[in-house]
This record gives sequence, C-alpha cells and structure tokens, in this order.
Amino acid sequence: MSTNHTRDVLVVIPARGGSKGIPFKNLAPVAGRSLLGRAIDAALAAPLVTSVVVSTDHPDIRAEALRCGAEAVARPADLSGDTATSESAVLHALGTRSVQPAVTVLMQCTSPFIDPADLNEAVRAVLDSEADVAFSVAQNHNFLWTISDGEVAAVGHSADFRPRRQDRDPQYRETGAFYAMRTEGFLARRHRFFGRLRLQTVPEAHAVEIDSPEDLALVRAMAPEPQPAGIDVDALVMDFDGVHTDDHAFVNAEGEEFVRVDRGDGMGVARLRKAGVPQLIISTETNQVVTARARKLGIDVVQDVADKAATINAWMRACRLDPARVAFVGNDVNDLPAMGAVGWPVAVADARPEVRAAARVVLEHNGGQGAVREICERILSARPAGPAGNVYTE
Repeated sequence: MSTNHTRDVLVVIPARGGSKGIPFKNLAPVAGRSLLGRAIDAALAAPLVTSVVVSTDHPDIRAEALRCGAEAVARPADLSGDTATSESAVLHALGTRSVQPAVTVLMQCTSPFIDPADLNEAVRAVLDSEADVAFSVAQNHNFLWTISDGEVAAVGHSADFRPRRQDRDPQYRETGAFYAMRTEGFLARRHRFFGRLRLQTVPEAHAVEIDSPEDLALVRAMAPEPQPAGIDVDALVMDFDGVHTDDHAFVNAEGEEFVRVDRGDGMGVARLRKAGVPQLIISTETNQVVTARARKLGIDVVQDVADKAATINAWMRACRLDPARVAFVGNDVNDLPAMGAVGWPVAVADARPEVRAAARVVLEHNGGQGAVREICERILSARPAGPAGNVYTE
C-alpha cells in the first residue's frame, strides 16, 4: 500500500443489512430520504471530503449507496455479525484502497441530522494537525446518577450541591455521528480513539441517534415527510392476511377458514388492472381462500412463500420492473424484508409499529377495511388522465 495521499479524505459508512431493533434500519426513510442517503448527502456536501464508501453485506444497501453517489465495498460475513465492530469495517474498507487517505472518517447513518459544516470542521482540524481524532459531541448539563450494588450515587457532581446550569462546567456526550481520524494513527492503533483528541460540538437537535422504533418516530416528527397524495409506481404487490383482510379468520367445526374482505377493495383492484398496472398477492400460507380471491380479482398470486423479498425480486425481474417504481403493502414484521426490496414500502393503518416505522407511506385505512382501495386510488391519481378525463387509460 502507498503512504498517505496529501489531503485525501475518505468517509466510510458501515451499513449492515441486519438490525435487531429496526430491520433494515439503514434504509428507513426520513423526510423522503433513506438514513443511508442522508448520511451520504452530508458527507458529499463537506468540501474537504474526497471519497465516500459504504461498507455493507446487503445488495439493497449497496444499490442505495450507488444510487446516492457513494462507492460500495462488500463486507465479508465474518465482519457483518452483531459482534463486529465499526472499526473492523473501516479497516476492511481501507484495505481495499490502493492509496491511503490522509484522514479517514467513520460516519454512522443512524445519526440523520449531520451538518456538513460540523463534519468539515472536524476533518479540517485533523488535516491541519490540530488533533489526531476529532469527533462529534453534544453538551450535557444533566445531573447523572448510577446504581452499584444497590447503592445510588451521583456521577460527576456532589449530591449535596446543586449549582445552576449556567454555573456548571458542561460535560460532553458522544453523539456517534462521525469520527475524523488521522489514517496513519488509526491503522497503527486499530481503534477510533488515539493521540490528541478534539471535541466537535454539535447542536443538541443534531445529536439524535436512532436505535429503536421510538427513536425513528421521534426523528420523523422532527423532520416530517408530507404524505404524497399520489403514489407514482408501475406495479403493486400486496400481502393478503392483514391487508386484503382484517387479519381475523372464522373457523367452522370442520376446520374450514373464512375471512372477510372489502368489496370496495375489489373495485380498486379492477380499476388498477384496467389501467394496465401489474398486481401480485403473496402469502406465507397456502389457502384456497387466497386463491379464490385472487382469481375473482383477476391478479397473480403466489402462496407458501418463505422469503417474500426473494419472491418479489424474482417477479420484478420477470416483469422487467424497476424496484424503485414498485409498491409493496404489508402489515406485520414478516413483511419487512419485502418492504426493503421496493422503492415504495407501504403500511396499512393498523400495521405493527415496526412496519409503520419502515414504511414510506402509511395508509389511512386498516387492512380489510379499505386499505387496498386506498392504495389503488392513490396509484391511479398519480397516472396521466385518460382522453375522457378518467384516471386510467384503456
């Protein structure tokens, strides 16, 4: 490998496909942009950054990285598990470079409000030899406490002295957003903290980090995305139970199941079919009810599906569809991989919180109570009007 190039700055964004708290968290949209896309945007907007690389083990994340203007590095399986460190991903990414940068930045896309100016200042400090590592922090004036062996104790302050906020020296909370490191020192120490450290203070509003569905909901409230009236897609894929139905079933003494569907949904599907929009129902179970309903609606159906994402990908390839212009409507956690396979993940109103968090659009209607009609009408509303003013063409 070559020695450090004069002023090159490489940003490495680790983005695994797996996440226990929020499946496919790195692709979750915030204000119309995926978390990964927001991180790439911030990095590319920092004037001193020369390259941005996403380290990932998942093809959908790789595709999003390339679409957003970053490079992508395939992370090996032994560096992609829950116990793999961010440092290991950065070291692997550096190992793929023919020329080492002067500064390497570890950036986390779970911090959705990174200001390029803050990132740029941290990089500048390292480039100008003011520090070996500069990382993002937020001021913290809170009184902290801990419990050890059942005993409550103050941390960093005296319990019997309560000075005013303005009279206390601030502490600093690591935000996890970015770490600008002198590459030579990082390669030697293989850890993000070494040598002279510098704190890059960022506003508290920019210090939010997403670890749970509640965090994601908070961030979306801070940067709400207007719900699009129309959904401009070329095809629609739908789960059956909980989308076409209300997720309840009646069972008679012979074990036969009966479900309730909404007749209005059938009209929506018929209008969408007449407009020439391909539609598909997928279901994890094999049930004659699903077969009968799909036959009546006149659309394709695939049942006994263990991997919905793989099924959707195969269908999109067969139909020559652009995944970015396909919608999938789901309601439960087993729909999350499928939602990550399309550009328009949609949740019914009564979907699981995890599904609502992963959705680009949350419908106003519950499953089996007009949700399918709603998604069909919103797709039709985004299509060119027909010659007689209809929202579909013959």
